[in-house]
Amino acid sequence: MATLQVTAPRLSRELYATPAAVSTLDREAIAQGQQRTRLDEALVRVPGMFLQNRDNFAQGQRISIRGFGARAPFGVRGITVMVDGIPYTLPDGQAQLDAIDLDSAERIEVIRGPSSVLYGNAAGGVIDITTADGRDNPGSSVRTEVGSDGYRKAVVQTGGAQGDWSHHVSFSALNVDGYREQSSTEKYLLNAKLRRELGSDRALTAIINLLENPRSEDPGALNAGEVARGRDQAAPNSLALDAGQNVDQQLIGLQYEDLSAGPGALYLKGFVAQRDFEQQLPYVGDSRIGYQRDYLGASAEYHHEVSLGSLPLSYITGVDVARQDDERFRNAVNGQGVVGEQLAEETQTATSVGVFAQGDLALTEQVTLSLGARFDSVELEVDDRYLIDGDQSGEQTFNEWSGSAGLSYRYRPQHQVYVNTGTAFETPTFSEFANPVGGGFNPSVSPQKAWNREVGARGYIAPLAMDYDLTLFSVRVRDELVPYDDGGRTFYQNAGDTDRDGIELALGWQLADQWRLDSALTLASYEFDRFTTPSESFGGNRIPGLPEQTWVNQLTWQGLDERFATLETQYVGDMVADNANETEVDSYWLVNLRVGDGWQLGSDTRLNAYVGVRNLFDEEHYANVRLNGTFGRFYEPAPDRSVYGGLALHF
Repeated sequence: MATLQVTAPRLSRELYATPAAVSTLDREAIAQGQQRTRLDEALVRVPGMFLQNRDNFAQGQRISIRGFGARAPFGVRGITVMVDGIPYTLPDGQAQLDAIDLDSAERIEVIRGPSSVLYGNAAGGVIDITTADGRDNPGSSVRTEVGSDGYRKAVVQTGGAQGDWSHHVSFSALNVDGYREQSSTEKYLLNAKLRRELGSDRALTAIINLLENPRSEDPGALNAGEVARGRDQAAPNSLALDAGQNVDQQLIGLQYEDLSAGPGALYLKGFVAQRDFEQQLPYVGDSRIGYQRDYLGASAEYHHEVSLGSLPLSYITGVDVARQDDERFRNAVNGQGVVGEQLAEETQTATSVGVFAQGDLALTEQVTLSLGARFDSVELEVDDRYLIDGDQSGEQTFNEWSGSAGLSYRYRPQHQVYVNTGTAFETPTFSEFANPVGGGFNPSVSPQKAWNREVGARGYIAPLAMDYDLTLFSVRVRDELVPYDDGGRTFYQNAGDTDRDGIELALGWQLADQWRLDSALTLASYEFDRFTTPSESFGGNRIPGLPEQTWVNQLTWQGLDERFATLETQYVGDMVADNANETEVDSYWLVNLRVGDGWQLGSDTRLNAYVGVRNLFDEEHYANVRLNGTFGRFYEPAPDRSVYGGLALHF
């Protein structure tokens, strides 16, 4: 089995020397027979992860890792998302996934558990995506796909290397009518990288990412009665108000690497992004919102290997800085969808600065000790310019320390056990600071803190051709942030303490030359340990929106050339939809199938064709469960059986 290097913990090292729960996905796992429009297609194989909302592009996928991120009504909370070294998670802790180009993705690494030491605010887990730069997969391709519910996608890519230059450019156009009413999407995405080698040890890389999303409709959530009358209908307010969003975003990044900067290696990265956003939420009132965002940041890292006495030490030190500046507005909307008077106008500014260091000390050839520490300062500021209801300006500054310690014992070349502990913090985002009794910052909301402990084992059993990854984790979260609805609008409160304990198991078994089985099992308990309100107590209740059992299996047959077939089963255990645990959502099984083949048409030309079937047995289930929904509106039904197919020409 080839040596596998991981870089998601920022300090590059062999997987079997990494004292942390890390999962890696290569291009085949991301791309083979997949639509590559949503992260769940590949990440479903990662234990400890749960993804919802693949079918509502206006709200975006909800991703949780060991329960972090589960509270998000839209977008991503509690998880750091990195793409080519650029943080898609903002200084205030929220992230959007709509500009991630999975058609270019070469590799995804996931850290399953709190990782604030190397990533700062909102690092309850990390998703690190690397896209192509043209060096490893040169050539051009054209791909087109069609499918159920008006699904249409076209992708054009080209890349290669010549001398000191390499490049990769990907453009995609996506149109979806949607399974439900009021759920169509139109999106265009360009992702490009240009790399210039500046000698044997230095290089400069430019990154351009452009997103235009002129339409993503929001069908809203239904109550149980509406689901029974028609799973494909939209919520009445979603139709009446034409709920949805539009987005226009541009990002430019520049990265410099010098592998012989003195005795070590230096990495410098900078980026600037601009995002225009407008959304109609599915309720009458102050529901037309929007912003113009400027987002920029930079980082510097120095990697070095020295000797501490007679012991080898590899370490990294660095600094991260970032700033977001949102010019936000909010307008009233009546029951006929007419936009009325302006109700809010303010500038939201978030600035973060983090300084970190982490080192791996080889105590013996088999035992490695890892220690890390980080200090973050996060400043959130609101400048209110809508003064009719008074000046709601305010400022909050959080200074936080994070630490981690791990011990790895590589008792055989391809077998390892490890223990790891670490802390993480998560500030409320601007939207989570919303005050239900007025403007400005909600004075009763504060950051949540997490303490993660895990014991793991991973390895490769050569006689069985089987790799395994087993982790036992226990996370204690203090001042957990949870959402609640008030008049159709979501607000947040600190929910005391929560306990998250579980087992994660991933297996890969090469049954024969042509057959492989991959399996990911999660058994967990997510509970409120202490959570009281003036009128209720939820201590001992389950945390809503999280199944406590998930099990994914993929059986793949790989034939001659590029012929393949993959049968995938997904089991999602039951969950609850509210803090009181009064609304239960049943468990379900899904079966998906993907098949494909490839033909060589010339020395440099080949054609690939593939077909996929999702929800093969037409299982009724929910693509998303909205937490603590108002008036019983918890449910976003998922599509029934759907089919897609694609053709790709490579030359």
